[in-house]
Amino acid sequence: DGDEGVVIVNPDEETLQKYREKQKKLVEYKKELSKLVNAESITIDGRKVELAANIGTPSNVEGALKNGAEGVGLFRTEFLYMDKDSLPTEEEQFEAYKAVLEGMGGRPVVIRTLDIGGDKKLPYLKIDEEMNPFLGYRAIRLCLDRKDIFKTQLRALFRASVYGNLKIMFPMISGVDELRQAKAVVEEVKNELKAEGIAYSDNVEIGIMIEIPSAAVISDILAKEVDFFSIGTNDLIQYTVAVDRMNEKISYLYDPFHPAVLRLIKMVIDNAHKEGKWAGMCGEMAGDERIIPVLLGFGLDEFSMSASSILKARKLITSLNYEEAKKLSDEVIMCATSEEIKSKIQNFVNR
Repeated sequence: DGDEGVVIVNPDEETLQKYREKQKKLVEYKKELSKLVNAESITIDGRKVELAANIGTPSNVEGALKNGAEGVGLFRTEFLYMDKDSLPTEEEQFEAYKAVLEGMGGRPVVIRTLDIGGDKKLPYLKIDEEMNPFLGYRAIRLCLDRKDIFKTQLRALFRASVYGNLKIMFPMISGVDELRQAKAVVEEVKNELKAEGIAYSDNVEIGIMIEIPSAAVISDILAKEVDFFSIGTNDLIQYTVAVDRMNEKISYLYDPFHPAVLRLIKMVIDNAHKEGKWAGMCGEMAGDERIIPVLLGFGLDEFSMSASSILKARKLITSLNYEEAKKLSDEVIMCATSEEIKSKIQNFVNR
């Protein structure tokens, strides 16, 4: 039983019967969901959101579309750098980005620049051992230090931009200085391509991942400098509550329902909207049906999740009323504990 994570050895007839029933129900449920593949993600009272897929390779595009993705909300580019003996060339990267953009046929594709370091190491890139790699030399910090790697990736991205609807985002931005440095490298790359007579799109939106609390706190300032935010809840939660989510002893403290986490998320979305920018989310929370009503009420514009979660999320969103979800989220934000928050959501869903 994959749902429960159990293996039943020599099941008796009663158990088999129970699982035949379960299987039948699941097949019917999936059939029901498949009707939503080409549907829009609109609430009962007309609020439209975008449900996108998180992908890791160009071959994931097919599965994303089969599951009704309206775009790609996170393309993790690390796969191009892993399982190799050397850095990927500009050409190799260009082909991969082009394949994803063409495959998505004009739908938005948000590509995250290299997020190596922390838990992701490259055999050919010497990074000193660190006491705490999650707070160390990684992601945008590495890219701004190794501009050669960063520029190669940005050149490939901008060259591919003519083949679809590309948006670029930088991971692990902690403040305005880093963001401006990254944007300066983007301008450098665009000027070089122009001088070489290489075409690129002028409509590439530039955004950032909001996954460090400092970025969330100054999101009002950052919103003036970008086209969009994408909230990376996996890291945002662990940095906000100071919990290593891989440490089983304290993993119970890693809590997406923590009032501080939800307040930060609401603040980020509000600050984006004040500047007329859109806000998405690409952490696991975006596909969590328990929290989707609250995120919807906060005004989240784009939910990006593993492709297999999209249709379930669409079914839920199309059954919700945005105005009611807003009321729920206003109540939730005043709660003192995650238990209170969970029970408010439960009451909302059960009504």
